[in-house]
Order: sequence, then structure tokens, then C-alpha cells
Amino acid sequence: MSTQRHLLVDGANVLHAWPDLRALFRRDRDSARSQLIQRLAPIHDAEDIRVTIVFDGRGDELVVERPSQQPTFSIVYTPSALTADDVIEQTVGSSVSPAHCIVATDDRAERQTVSATGATAITADDLAAWIRRAESRQSASVRELRAANARAWKHP
Repeated sequence: MSTQRHLLVDGANVLHAWPDLRALFRRDRDSARSQLIQRLAPIHDAEDIRVTIVFDGRGDELVVERPSQQPTFSIVYTPSALTADDVIEQTVGSSVSPAHCIVATDDRAERQTVSATGATAITADDLAAWIRRAESRQSASVRELRAANARAWKHP
């Protein structure tokens, strides 16, 4: 049984909650989605968190993309018959350990629903703060690696 935590992000909800991405979304939906995906990468990379970003889709089937080719970082587009909320709730509900799931959304009803299953619900602001902390940890790790490399080059 995996104990890896799983962050599920209601993509459209977070895009609309963050002013800069909301403005970009009005002009260029694909760019706004790409920005959100890029911003979430440090949580995945620095903290060993499985990340799934769920967007409402328009097609007949569920579409899963893995931009980094890693199975632990996924973009999901729902079929038109389901909403992102539906897919997030189904994912949490079918999880072996819902307590390892974290759902990011500003939708109060969605937060209450997933919390009732044992998952943790956070707001878009909480998610932004988490991203900033992960970026900081990632930067610190890079600085440490550079310093270690510099020492190794000086004293082979």
C-alpha cells in the first residue's frame, strides 16, 4: 500500500481564484493552464507528492496527460458528462487511503464532501502558500548542490 500523499487540484477553480491566472485565462486558456501546471511542479518535485490537476473536459472520454512523462504528475480532462468535482470525489472515494489525499479548491461544498471521506481540503490561497514553500525548499536544495559541487571541484 502506497503512503505517498496525493494532491488533487480543481484546475478551473484555482485558475479563477488566482487573479493573474484568471486574467490570463480570459485571454489564453491554454497558457493559463500551462502556468498552473508549471506552478504545481515544485510540490511534486521537491516534496514527493503525487499531483493530479483536473479540468472540466468537452469530449466523450476521460483524457489523462503526463507532461513530464512521470506517472505521478497528471493532467486529467473529464468527459463532458462529468465535472472536475465528480472526478475528484470519485478518485478520493476510491482511494485505498483517502487520508493521504489533499484536495485544492475554493468550492466550499467540494471541500466539505472530500473532508467527509477523510481527505484534507485546502483553499487556493493555501495551495499558493504551499507552492511558495516548495519553491523555497527546491531553491535551497539547488544552492546546496552547487556548493557541494564547488567544494568537490576545488578538492578532487
